[in-house]
Amino acid sequence: MGFDPGSAVFRVHEGGKLSIRSTLPLTDRDSLSLAYTPGVAEVCTAIAEDERLARDYTWRSRLVAVVSDGTAVLGLGNIGPAAGLPVMEGKAALFAEFAGLNAVPIMLDTTDVDEIVETVVRIAPSFGGINLEDISAPRCFEVEDRLRELLDIPVFHDDQHGTAVVVLAALRNAARVTRRELGDLRVVVSGAGAAGVACTKILLAAGIGDIAVADSKGILHSDRDDLTSVKQQLARTTNREGLRGSLHDAMAGADVFLGLSAGAVSEDTVRQMAPESIIFALANPNPEVDPVVAHRYAAIVATGRSDYPNQINNVLAFPGIFAGAFDVGARAITEGMKLAAARALGDVVEDALTPDYIVPTPFDPRVCPAVAAAVGEQARLEGVALEPVHV
Repeated sequence: MGFDPGSAVFRVHEGGKLSIRSTLPLTDRDSLSLAYTPGVAEVCTAIAEDERLARDYTWRSRLVAVVSDGTAVLGLGNIGPAAGLPVMEGKAALFAEFAGLNAVPIMLDTTDVDEIVETVVRIAPSFGGINLEDISAPRCFEVEDRLRELLDIPVFHDDQHGTAVVVLAALRNAARVTRRELGDLRVVVSGAGAAGVACTKILLAAGIGDIAVADSKGILHSDRDDLTSVKQQLARTTNREGLRGSLHDAMAGADVFLGLSAGAVSEDTVRQMAPESIIFALANPNPEVDPVVAHRYAAIVATGRSDYPNQINNVLAFPGIFAGAFDVGARAITEGMKLAAARALGDVVEDALTPDYIVPTPFDPRVCPAVAAAVGEQARLEGVALEPVHV
């Protein structure tokens, strides 16, 4: 790709996509003394005596750190922290546009898990939540797990869980359109990276009929001796039919194909699927199954692209999830909160479902409030919400 500073895309990004502005007009001595010294000292003293007050008297309770090391950026791969910054700026812009939340991109010049965890823990007092982004697998699993143990604020790896929430919402609605339940479906997942693992786990939690996961070497099963610890766990909880062989073998009679890798799938493989099949080919920019081919065999087709119907887009999930968590002062984002988000997201369009409309568009104004309300209520039900410091 060439560098053309005069092109529309470069003009849009010139100078970056973010700015920080004061919420207070600093126009005279009185306003300055309230916003800064000496007035601010009273607020500092109050927070020092009761740190919970920082939720109300700083921007921390509405501020997300978007943290990445630039190792798994979009479909570009390991391009480093500087090259990944435009994506994280974009993520912060989405938080602002769709949830009214502030977000700051934090690019880390390290790929060491210990260093990433230590750095995030040390900056955490400035933030109300941590959105991990574009950190390659399998390191991303350990980073998230350790941060969730160490911090009492929401930690959410969007590449995993944002994708999983939207996939579950879309698949539940696809099942409705084809007059089936999730428990009726046999799913084949292509890809055992961050998104593949998270989608598999949330589908299992939602009661999927059966699910087989395939990586570049074939179907995951307990007899394989080349699996990481994460894949070993997947092998133990999936593939109840005991399938062996390649992705092609797994696809025979499958109801659902869920593509979360860059591996192309042939028409011969797709042809084997069950009648009324569902194809979610989410690789960008080139879906694993060509949409023209997919429509020849599938009742419902979804991609990650905006130029086809049924776009599986993480922006449908993460703004509302963080907004809901922040609204109730949640200490974490639990599995139950993710399931609640998926239900709420799917229900937004439940009265208007068609094969080409199984999820709302990102610009549907109902999405973020519905997801936020469901996430906040679930946080209360699970006891991870904080009580207000004052009325």
